[in-house]
Amino acid sequence: MKTEQNEEEKTSGELPKYLKELNERQRSAVLAIEGPLLILAGAGAGKTKTITHRILHLIKNGVPGRKILAITFTNKSAKEMKERLHKILRSDSELNFPVEIEGSSLPFVSTFHSLGVHILKENSERLGMPRHFTIFDRNDSKGAVKEAMERRGVDPKRFEPSKMLSIISREKGNGVSFNEFLDKSADSHMAVIARSIWEEYEFILKKEKAYDFDDLLLKAYELLKIPEVLETFQNKWSHIHIDEYQDTNRVQYEMAKLLAMRERNIAVVGDIDQSIYSWRGADFKNILRFEKDYPEAKTVLLEENYRSTKTIIEVSNKIIEKNTLRKEKILFTNNEDGDQISLYCGFDEKDEADYVARTSQMLIRQGVNPSQIAILYRANFQSRSLEESFIRKNIPYNLLGTKFFDRKEIKDCLSYLKCALNPDSMSEFKRAISSPARGVGKTTILKILEGKEEELPRGTKEKIDNFRKILAKIKEVALTEKPSETIKKIISLSGLELSFQTGLEE
Repeated sequence: MKTEQNEEEKTSGELPKYLKELNERQRSAVLAIEGPLLILAGAGAGKTKTITHRILHLIKNGVPGRKILAITFTNKSAKEMKERLHKILRSDSELNFPVEIEGSSLPFVSTFHSLGVHILKENSERLGMPRHFTIFDRNDSKGAVKEAMERRGVDPKRFEPSKMLSIISREKGNGVSFNEFLDKSADSHMAVIARSIWEEYEFILKKEKAYDFDDLLLKAYELLKIPEVLETFQNKWSHIHIDEYQDTNRVQYEMAKLLAMRERNIAVVGDIDQSIYSWRGADFKNILRFEKDYPEAKTVLLEENYRSTKTIIEVSNKIIEKNTLRKEKILFTNNEDGDQISLYCGFDEKDEADYVARTSQMLIRQGVNPSQIAILYRANFQSRSLEESFIRKNIPYNLLGTKFFDRKEIKDCLSYLKCALNPDSMSEFKRAISSPARGVGKTTILKILEGKEEELPRGTKEKIDNFRKILAKIKEVALTEKPSETIKKIISLSGLELSFQTGLEE
């Protein structure tokens, strides 16, 4: 493998085009291709550009693309990184495209949870789970916890299901399994209740061949603690990149350490000043621990901001410098000064909302396109006052509402796919067979769930058989066709398309 070219390129003065695109700090991070690397990147400092160019530099220096792992925190950022990475790989004339960078030779770019799914699928037989297991989203998990509470005789009005789920979720995020929770939990009334509910909840997950969102990380972490499994993935990836390292929780932090333990070629990017996920178990101190975990690590500060005006950067620096637990860095920019920042202190939420509406109205009268005005608020309940003010002033607005995957029609469609690939998932079976209505009532569904299908009338049995034939066709399509074609078939075969055309519902 070729070594870092920093000194040679400095003396020759002939930097490759892709390195000329970077500032000095970014280039320093890109050229550090061996050993641990900590990149402290301020907001808008070009961290994605730095990571993608570093991966390009690794490939150009002999590291096979398939040996590179890059982990981001959201599907959106993973998609963006993939697109930008593929673009710069394809545009490099020195690479043997498409052989070197197509298909399985491409770097593995995913979120932590997608990485967990990959590890679980690769070890599904070891876990006694189907490869196409069901993944419970937050609403599915909340429903299962509520069911667990009812089975254990716990009043959901006294103990809120979402709170019980949060207790379980927080423990899993800290790397604690149910059995470990049994050993460590105190004998308080709440702990006893949580143990009882968690045990029943795990039974429901197991019965449905399902994992919840936290299991995708916890179960993958437990697998990586098995030497032969860990060796497989250490052989698979020699160079690891992790974005938003300050937002890792305990399980994500430990997974990264295990994967990097042998080669120690781990590059993490983060900014303690931008840590926002402590409410879901993220520990910003993980980024402070990096230099203790890897004493030989190189640290690079990316402080030049390309996104914001000088005014915004100056105010941000003044605010954040008051924090004590942080790695000191001072952002700067060569952008223009920009508009001044204003602060309005309202008497109450109505006064605040009226000020926002008045200001929006004034901007529109001055010629600003309404689509260029965005109003952000911290919690959903605050939208009411804003909407009332905009209605009173007759200002049209668009409110971003229910999340896409929480919409009924989307969950209905996905339930067919999940049920087709995992027939043991009774929660998905129940949802799919009920939408659209096909003359199968709650009593019939209950008998199916109880394993008493033989007691059903012949006509009802035929409806169930027809439904299972639909699932079989969907499975066949799902395993052979593109996702887009699969979704079209689901909508058509299931009867959802016809129900959408009736116009009875939005």
